[in-house]
Amino acid sequence: MTDSSESDTSIFVVGVRFKSSGRVNDFKSDGLLLMVGDRCIVETEKGLEFGIVAMARRKIPEDLIQKTLRGVVRKATEEDLKQIENNEAMERKAFEMCQNRIQELELKMKLVRVDFSFDVQKSVFYFIAEERVDFRELVKDMAHHFNTKIEMKQIGFRDEARILGGCGPCGRNLCCASFLKDFEPVSIKMAKDQNLALNPLKISGVCGRLMCCLAYEHETYKELQKNLPKIGKVVDTKEGKGKIIQINLLQENAVIELEDGKRVMMDIKEINQQ
Repeated sequence: MTDSSESDTSIFVVGVRFKSSGRVNDFKSDGLLLMVGDRCIVETEKGLEFGIVAMARRKIPEDLIQKTLRGVVRKATEEDLKQIENNEAMERKAFEMCQNRIQELELKMKLVRVDFSFDVQKSVFYFIAEERVDFRELVKDMAHHFNTKIEMKQIGFRDEARILGGCGPCGRNLCCASFLKDFEPVSIKMAKDQNLALNPLKISGVCGRLMCCLAYEHETYKELQKNLPKIGKVVDTKEGKGKIIQINLLQENAVIELEDGKRVMMDIKEINQQ
């Protein structure tokens, strides 16, 4: 008889967020007991990085993990936290200096944020630009002053919203800055299928693009629409014949206009039975 503990290949993982706003990545926690809110040092492709536990420790079967997970090295020490404070001070200084230099060089770009790696061996300058930018002189100045490897990373408007964070029209934290791992394609057809008013102010997020949440219920709407009667169809009601002038998808009923102009409500199921 085999001991189930010996055949168990599950591993413990925690979700770690590198900034206050951003995606959550899974890391092996091994023997470390980490709670949500704990600050930690993790191993990444770019070296050691500082992060905050955003999802509690949980057990996952190893065969369900699609990629090789790196691990949490340790809980952040006092020395680590001092390093982070120094890094954040450098990031603020780098942002201000880069912003001023962009203006001096008259570069058509918008600086969004500056991130230094935990070991200060590399810094990433995130920016938005509508056209190609020659920032060689800018990179040279930043590298000379901070004595570190400089990466200029061009991002889109949705990425900017993810990095900066904020609140959506619903009053909650932006989806992209809290739980979304990837941006899914969103089209105006999704808004049409959900019978939403095609007002850009109503269906656009803080990034100025269509709201990601339009995709969340789209499949449900498509499924419900399969059995809907068409607008204009003539149907029989208890009060006589009439034609469908409006369909309430979620309530699963329709507004029927009778021959005398009177309007009545009728369930979709009753209409489909005719």
